[in-house]
Amino acid sequence: MKRLICLLALCVTAVLSVWMVTESQKKNGVIEAIEARRSIRAYKDTPVEREKLELLAKCGVLAPSAMNRQEWEVRIVDSKEWIDGCTSAYLKAIEGTDKAKHMLTPGFKNLFRNAPAVIFVAAPEGLFSGVNLGMLGQNMMLAATDVELGTCCLGSVQMLFAEPALAPYLESLGFSDGYKLSYALAVGYPDETPDAKPRDLTKIKFVE
Repeated sequence: MKRLICLLALCVTAVLSVWMVTESQKKNGVIEAIEARRSIRAYKDTPVEREKLELLAKCGVLAPSAMNRQEWEVRIVDSKEWIDGCTSAYLKAIEGTDKAKHMLTPGFKNLFRNAPAVIFVAAPEGLFSGVNLGMLGQNMMLAATDVELGTCCLGSVQMLFAEPALAPYLESLGFSDGYKLSYALAVGYPDETPDAKPRDLTKIKFVE
């Protein structure tokens, strides 16, 4: 009987140990993703699974928003034809300008850091739009890190899509009236492993 009790005690201890490790990993998962996230500017040609892209978008809209109005819209583009066509239209429009010289760097493939997928985000103008969209975007970038994808936040799309030649592509995103394109996330499998940039921790202070 004593042996049976000891054996049961060992089994319970083992199960509790595994549970505690699992719970610890869960608690640390978000922090690990925050520490591991990088802005990726080089991607493999490997297409991103739609299940993963949809997961990122769902994680995005789980973000909090002012008064829970959820005033954002998310559009996912993984069509190479769309991305290449958009890129060609822009390059043709700026041909021979300084913009073209700046854009056509070695290895250039498309306007979105050569990523095979892009997530566009829009919202109506409002007092809390920037805060809301920031939280939505960060959720998507952290979720991407968790599923071994890389991202780069592209505020430059506001300027790119101000070019009249890209009007048909902007229209094809189908944002609602009153919604303005804010940024895009380049998404893909990383083809680089950049080091973390230094962070200035002196920006953090306790107020006594």
